[in-house]
Amino acid sequence: MRLFRFLVLAFLLALPAAAHAQSADRENLLYIDLDYGRVVIQLRPDLAPRHVERVKQLARAKFYDGIVFHRVIDGFMAQTGDPTGTGTGGSGRGNVPAEFSRVPFERGIVGAARSQNPNSADSQFFIMFRRNSGLDGQYTVWGQVVSGMEFVDRIRRGEPPRTPDRMLRVQVAADVPN
Repeated sequence: MRLFRFLVLAFLLALPAAAHAQSADRENLLYIDLDYGRVVIQLRPDLAPRHVERVKQLARAKFYDGIVFHRVIDGFMAQTGDPTGTGTGGSGRGNVPAEFSRVPFERGIVGAARSQNPNSADSQFFIMFRRNSGLDGQYTVWGQVVSGMEFVDRIRRGEPPRTPDRMLRVQVAADVPN
């Protein structure tokens, strides 16, 4: 019975994401180039329009280019988006209010990092290595890795990593020539 419920839930959760991915336009795809290869993130403005808009603004301003993954916990997530590399910095554009959803924090989900205040997200985000139900409904989901998760898996671990990996370039797909 437990397996059946899991499969039904997985199927139902996949339907909107699959339908969304099929109808996705390049305006809602984010490319993150790492030393290992390109990570493609399906942006989810249907879940978090303000967060997606902020991420696109920052990508277009080249804010994310060269920023390190400053907190990478094996079996949990890889966090980035802080220009200081310490986990305490942001874009200077102010906070984005929480946009919680029912989407679970599964492998490949991209969420907005924040402080204790739910409305304190700015530029930092994290990519999940595996499921963590403790984050569900507590953090904003704004994207999902649709390609290149094997490159995310190679990001060096640590808090901070001894020699951290960087996002070489972050671009909205619509801005990249075919």
